[in-house]
Amino acid sequence: MKKFLVIGSGFSGAVIAEQLSKNPENHITVIDERDHIGGNCYTERDPETNVMVHKYGPHIFNTDNKEVWDYIQNFCEMVPFVNRVKSIYKGNVYSMPINLHTINQFFNKTMSPDEAKIFIESIAKKDIEEPQNFEEQAMKFIGEDLYKAFFYGYTKKQWGCEPTELPASILKRLPVRFNYNDNYYANPYQGIPRDGYTAIFEKMLSSSNIEVKLNTKFDSSWDLSEYEKVFYSGPIDAFFNYKYGRLSYRTVYFERAVAEGDYQGNPVINYADPEVPYTRVHEHKHFTPWEEHEKTTYFKEFSKETEEADIPYYPKRLKDDMEKLTLYENEVKKLYKISFVGRLATYRYMDMHHVIGEALEICKSYGK
Repeated sequence: MKKFLVIGSGFSGAVIAEQLSKNPENHITVIDERDHIGGNCYTERDPETNVMVHKYGPHIFNTDNKEVWDYIQNFCEMVPFVNRVKSIYKGNVYSMPINLHTINQFFNKTMSPDEAKIFIESIAKKDIEEPQNFEEQAMKFIGEDLYKAFFYGYTKKQWGCEPTELPASILKRLPVRFNYNDNYYANPYQGIPRDGYTAIFEKMLSSSNIEVKLNTKFDSSWDLSEYEKVFYSGPIDAFFNYKYGRLSYRTVYFERAVAEGDYQGNPVINYADPEVPYTRVHEHKHFTPWEEHEKTTYFKEFSKETEEADIPYYPKRLKDDMEKLTLYENEVKKLYKISFVGRLATYRYMDMHHVIGEALEICKSYGK
């Protein structure tokens, strides 16, 4: 029998454990310091409304990777879902990401796609050749007016700093469309699991040769000698007891409320005005349009700097962080038995499908 230790029961850990469990001679122990499996993708029924709630914020599964799409459907029925995000700025509701409707509404015009392209090129900052930060990248793409409306305030709230302090690369994920397509994602495969995400993890970890231990925190004093291999998906700096200092993250927290009927008519609405303290409001009944609920629950989402007791969400990856990360990565290279996997252990922003795809590749290269 070969013994494996998987630290963390989010998608990285759960996929690796599930793949390893296919060999009956493997015994896999999965530990998690929380009282539930599933990491930040955990879902549960709200006790007051019975709405399926994404406890750590909205998760809409989307991918261009057919292998990942086929894999996840081994554990759930993925119901097609199109995420149509709205943004409120100065009392008006706009469609996101920026598309032809957004542009025409904002500038009070009725431009065609070609006219809109020419117009945006005319207001974009042509004197910025190589954008050095988030703000310059936005100015180069869409000009000052659209940037100030939809990105400046929201970004400042989300990241807790001026956009000029953020790398330009963050904005490369945000498209501008010259048609009326308001699908937030461009990937061909999009959906939400009919029974929530927790049911996926329960099936992934259901094999008889997987042992799950919750409320169990890993630290560097553990004796790992009995394990063939260890897969670690926690924060890389925590593994090394922050010997080179803490890496910076943004975290989020929520204010929950309940209302009768329908609160905002949409799953997610961003609040772009800088004076509004929260970044967005999500109403979770709209993530399951196939269900009916008389009451609704919604959450105002706030962003702040991650402190010791907080759950890290978004790696900031500022210059100082990247210097520390290099030091930690050099330490990782010395640990032949331990693989660092997933968003926290590699200090990268990764969507669910990236995490699953990477975990599947790790198992392929390692072998079962």
